[in-house]
Amino acid sequence: MTETKTEPSVGELLSRLSDQTSRLIRDEMRLAQKELQESAKHAGVGAGLIGAAGLLAVLGLATLIAAAVAALSLVLPVWAAAVIVAAALFVAAGIAALVSRKQVQQVPPPAAVSVDSVKRDIDEVKAARHGSNT
Repeated sequence: MTETKTEPSVGELLSRLSDQTSRLIRDEMRLAQKELQESAKHAGVGAGLIGAAGLLAVLGLATLIAAAVAALSLVLPVWAAAVIVAAALFVAAGIAALVSRKQVQQVPPPAAVSVDSVKRDIDEVKAARHGSNT
């Protein structure tokens, strides 16, 4: 008894292709969603730890400032030590503000860069479209 293998029809093959493609896309979407959730989880934990580190650094800086006032108060009245440390902090803040102002003035406006980039992209798409129509 010989068994004849029949080849699937083109319609059956296209149907299988459609089903497998749909399944593949759904599986890829599920995988991407899980990867994104995992990345977001790690990013959230990282951001929380950075926030905690920043808070601890600020508290450490405040402690150092208090130590500076305490050290100066050994040779000056406490109020004078506090005024001197506060004045030094204001000077440092002023210098930081001037440096940051210069840095900000050197930044090009983002809208101009984005608009130019979008215009170039549109021109390239138009050129490619006209080239394929001929």
